[in-house]
Amino acid sequence: MDDCIIIGAGPAGLTAAIYLARFHLKIRLFDCGSSRAALIPRTHNHAGYPGGIKGTELLRLMREQAAEFGALREEAEVTAIVRRGDDFTVEIEGRSFPTRSVLLATGVVNLRPTMDDAVHDAALERGLIRYCPICDGYEVTDKRVGIVGTGTHGMKEALFLRGYTRDVTLIAPGGAHELDDSCRAKLDEAGIVHRDGPCTPIEVQGDQIVVTTPDGALSFDSIYPALGSTIRSHLAVAAGANATDEGCLEVDDHQRTSIPGLFAAGDVVKGLDQISHAMGEAGVAATTIRNLLDERKPLRR
Repeated sequence: MDDCIIIGAGPAGLTAAIYLARFHLKIRLFDCGSSRAALIPRTHNHAGYPGGIKGTELLRLMREQAAEFGALREEAEVTAIVRRGDDFTVEIEGRSFPTRSVLLATGVVNLRPTMDDAVHDAALERGLIRYCPICDGYEVTDKRVGIVGTGTHGMKEALFLRGYTRDVTLIAPGGAHELDDSCRAKLDEAGIVHRDGPCTPIEVQGDQIVVTTPDGALSFDSIYPALGSTIRSHLAVAAGANATDEGCLEVDDHQRTSIPGLFAAGDVVKGLDQISHAMGEAGVAATTIRNLLDERKPLRR
């Protein structure tokens, strides 16, 4: 039986793996290969990497570090977490793995604008599409920026980016904007243009990304989709864990869900969606897991 199974091998899951393996625990990671970190062309927001680091390279280094200490990683998609008294069974494609604890680090999936997948991915790699203003707002300083979104969420993202550039346009994704008088007043006060949609097609033309609206085509240096995300908490929710209305797993200050022995860290938990924050939560979760297992049966060499 494993001491802990970690589901998800992004920054949170891999940090937890490094901690738990160095606690001399028997752990296993299952990775379906869809960490959002892998989509980052280059992060300049992660401390310790002057000049930045590609998301794929950061994950590679973290996998290598976890493997140094014996963490087992398998590319597979978990289908269920089943409670067995104080323990669990993690089910994967017809196989079952018993474990004393589980850490869910499955993150979220960004909702994309309507456009060709290949064009989207190429634009993302070039920084023409960006998803995290906290991560890379600095990179659009004094550039022309579009936000695809509406309502309070779209308004807040536009106002955040207004701190980096004067040239900000908020475009509704579907049709007319869903903005109340308060939202419109805040946008107007900040000098943010708002245009009704639909915003399609979205195409790359040279070094610009072009959004076509009923008022015509608009060219930007970068666009930010502010369309929300799908929170990948379904495994824990199906096992009985509490979650918010949006689907974020509810945890205490030690990353414990409402199910004893089931932990969660990273973007699947409500909080700041940042690599550094996910890694910090993972360190807390891993230490708490170690202490929990020690209480149940003292850990000795």
